[in-house]
Amino acid sequence: MRVTRFLGAAVVALASSFSLFAHADEASDKAIRKTLESLNLEIPVESIASSPLNGLYEVNLKGGRVLYASADGQFVMQGNLYQIQGGKPVNLTEKVERQAISKTINGIPTAEMVVYPAIGETKSHITVFTDTTCPYCHKLHEEVPELNKRGIEVRYVAFPRQGLGSPGDEQLQAVWCSKDRRGAMDRMVDGKNIQAPKCDNPVTRQFEIGQSIGVNGTPAIVLADGQLIPGYQPAPQVAKLALGAK
Repeated sequence: MRVTRFLGAAVVALASSFSLFAHADEASDKAIRKTLESLNLEIPVESIASSPLNGLYEVNLKGGRVLYASADGQFVMQGNLYQIQGGKPVNLTEKVERQAISKTINGIPTAEMVVYPAIGETKSHITVFTDTTCPYCHKLHEEVPELNKRGIEVRYVAFPRQGLGSPGDEQLQAVWCSKDRRGAMDRMVDGKNIQAPKCDNPVTRQFEIGQSIGVNGTPAIVLADGQLIPGYQPAPQVAKLALGAK
């Protein structure tokens, strides 16, 4: 009988503890969101959860970027959180961001991209934010056949680097509205004008996705595992990184 009463009291105590913890989490969530609202972030908050470091909360933004905040919302920071594992530093922030970026990018339907398939076996793929007015995008485009030969599928998404309404935006919309997108991309990169009727296209949406994951210039290469590589890289180097991405 005494044991039964003890267990009953223990259950009540545990229930009270869980209630307090839930209330504290709810209070922290509310405080952090209030602070973030005052910062006028342009990117929505996806979730807020406890980080591996006690007392620090992980704020996941739409697209993949991560912020950290104190439980009372009085301190907010952007930066990398490292944990020493086996005597080596592990970038926990980068790990979380890569997973989120991979989910975001790999969630874009390939039907909304300009895709250059691998020759033979597809060993990996890269997603490239591009602009037809960008010289280094042209340089990377010249190496797409080499990447394809190495088993890398190249997927283009649009990112007008000078913003929506710019000449690059108009060109990209023309490419995406063409019946033969690959042919239109090739001709546009060669400096030839193409004509295409206006259509419902994903250029604006892809531009916004790029901004949300931290793209601020072109070309920007995203590996299959979500790693973001800003700027041009030679084909052999890109292929090595792409094949190593898990």
